[in-house]
Amino acid sequence: MLSQSIRGNSKNDTAISNLDLVPLHYSIMLVLTLSMTPILFLFDIDGTLTQSVSTYHQVITNAMQQLGISNIDTDYDNYKHHTDSYALAYNYKRHFGKEASLSLRDQLDDLLAQEMKNHPPVYEISGAQSFLNHLKEQQLPVAFGTGAFPKATAIKMKDAQLPYEPSVLATSKTSITREGFVQQAINQAKKHYGIEQFERIISFGDGLWDLYIAQNLGLEFVGVGQAKEKALKQAGCGHWIPNYNGFTYSQFV
Repeated sequence: MLSQSIRGNSKNDTAISNLDLVPLHYSIMLVLTLSMTPILFLFDIDGTLTQSVSTYHQVITNAMQQLGISNIDTDYDNYKHHTDSYALAYNYKRHFGKEASLSLRDQLDDLLAQEMKNHPPVYEISGAQSFLNHLKEQQLPVAFGTGAFPKATAIKMKDAQLPYEPSVLATSKTSITREGFVQQAINQAKKHYGIEQFERIISFGDGLWDLYIAQNLGLEFVGVGQAKEKALKQAGCGHWIPNYNGFTYSQFV
């Protein structure tokens, strides 16, 4: 068994400690100090909880084409903001030479949902359902922040059979930047759980953009998935897991 102690980007100096990894099962023990107020577990969705990145890239491309936008820049990973609202604004202006109205976000939301239904169902990242159910059973605060729009997100979560509360889901429909909807997810979680302030927030994400936002906001961060493992570690990701198999929140101490 490999044991290690890691430090995240939280203002809390203790960060994540006593982390045990079992190579075959990636079993992880998170041990917290008694004095801490509840921890918030904050999740990105595409690539972090659902195997949906490539599918969703095609979905948003098709949806924007239905809005009359052609010559779409499909290099989504290199966008200034990795969000649906930015993809709409950026490509609309490239094509029409003017700003997209906010009402177009409602149209895109509907089109994205329709397009999702035209594709095969997406699946969970291995172990994600079990881990979310475990957090729910332990009555631990959870929130979700995604660069996608809400209606398509609901379909993905349903397809993957992942439990979530819409009241703690924030999307890019209300924020063109990822930092905006991540902060919104945190605020919604405070209201939902009746907690004035979380002592620690542990953010899970698969992309460099997720890591950078966590660093900017002082959140602890866990990288997920093999697609960007090397890039995440090179950018300062202190902890990474390939999936959620055996990933359990062990206890409050």
